[in-house]
Amino acid sequence: MSTPATSAEPGTSGVLAPGRGRGPACWSLVVAFTTYLLLGWVTTRLPHQANALSWYASVMWTAPILTAGLGVTGAVLAGRRTGRTAQPRGTPRAGDDRLVVVVPTIGRDDTCTALARVLESFVRHLPSRFSAVRVDVVIEEGCEAEAVIQRMSETDPVIRVLVVPRTYCTTHGSRFKARANHYAHELRLAEGEATDDTWVLHMDDDTAVGPDTADDLARFVAEQRAAGDAARHLAQGVLCYPRELAAHRLVWLADAVRPACDLSIFAATTGLGYPRMGLHGELLLVRASVEATIGWDFGPAAIVEDAQFGLVFCGRYPGRSGWFAGRSYGASPTTVTDFLRQRERWAWGLLALVADRALPLRQRLLLLQAVAVWVCGPLQHPAVVLGLGVLLGGEGVSAVVPALLPIWSLNMAFFVWLYWEGLKVNAAASRRTGRQWWEPAALLVLLPVFSMLECVGVARGALRFLRREQAAFTVISKPA
Repeated sequence: MSTPATSAEPGTSGVLAPGRGRGPACWSLVVAFTTYLLLGWVTTRLPHQANALSWYASVMWTAPILTAGLGVTGAVLAGRRTGRTAQPRGTPRAGDDRLVVVVPTIGRDDTCTALARVLESFVRHLPSRFSAVRVDVVIEEGCEAEAVIQRMSETDPVIRVLVVPRTYCTTHGSRFKARANHYAHELRLAEGEATDDTWVLHMDDDTAVGPDTADDLARFVAEQRAAGDAARHLAQGVLCYPRELAAHRLVWLADAVRPACDLSIFAATTGLGYPRMGLHGELLLVRASVEATIGWDFGPAAIVEDAQFGLVFCGRYPGRSGWFAGRSYGASPTTVTDFLRQRERWAWGLLALVADRALPLRQRLLLLQAVAVWVCGPLQHPAVVLGLGVLLGGEGVSAVVPALLPIWSLNMAFFVWLYWEGLKVNAAASRRTGRQWWEPAALLVLLPVFSMLECVGVARGALRFLRREQAAFTVISKPA
């Protein structure tokens, strides 16, 4: 098995810089907040009166405050966490705990190169930190690349291929990735691996690990062994996207938002014990005995099974999730079209999830608020608001009351911070570490474009939800 030299050793160079020792920086948030606040103060000095557009903007631009507040809180927590692990003593090891990595894949020919890169990273980095490691690649019987994937498993005894029979059905009729996860879950139950000292690491077929990932996984597991009754049963790390794994530089810049969300929003929710904003399906570590009580059989409509797992976990194991600073190394969507399709599926699935009355309302409330704000993104976009002003005869936009200006400023500053900090993480994870001279400028100039791309994807997902279309799981192509 071979892998490109550009990505053979993620995490061995500058990737540690943004996450270790000082955590996410806040100066960009402060600068953006101050700038927006000054602009808002200037506009309030101009003659104006409250109008319909002012009321509209006051509602739309105030709505994200809970998410922004969570994000700022999470960034502070992430900074503290990374500061504590900045200079670990000795080599972290997970003791006698075992690690089972589960990698579902659609098994297409165009995904095999990325899968080979990913499997090699597991074999290279994980066995030195865990007493026993196994990698389960889950494929569908008769998939396009079944023979190629079987040959991959022959390169190392750590790798095992699980073939899901075409006739396999879960009790509740789950499909897609949830069905594959549940098959692997049931096999672990049958093999007696649903134990407290076995951990399951869920990964995507385009997301690799580095030595830093292995260190943080082992450190987290060791901490739980020492925690006794206060041990956490689930944890999530940080997703990042090296530059050389991106087929489209515009899409790579647009995806800067994702690692920063992990360093802020998810650090606040999952990190404090309650993954009520959902989970990622990769770099998700779960104690096998706990996963055994939940499983992945969420029904045929589940296309965001990771988020649903998180909500169920909240109800059964309140306060028992954690967050760690380890990174995984994935690839951004290959094209703008794939980017939109990805966001469409997320919005569609999350809308279906928050509308699912089978889950207690208290478990859905935080995610419901976040999804509502996200879905309203197209209506919040500054271009839309200013366009409405033109249609209404050139009416200006101003806050109904000046007290809203700090809230607007924080919301907009947090949006800028997400992309700015995320770009730092992705650039540091790349072979050529650090941002290239033109990337920060391009990021700031293109922020309205990235926002509009998110809005289009979300609008498409919301439309499919409102039409009550049958759930479909879109698998985009995977860059090598």
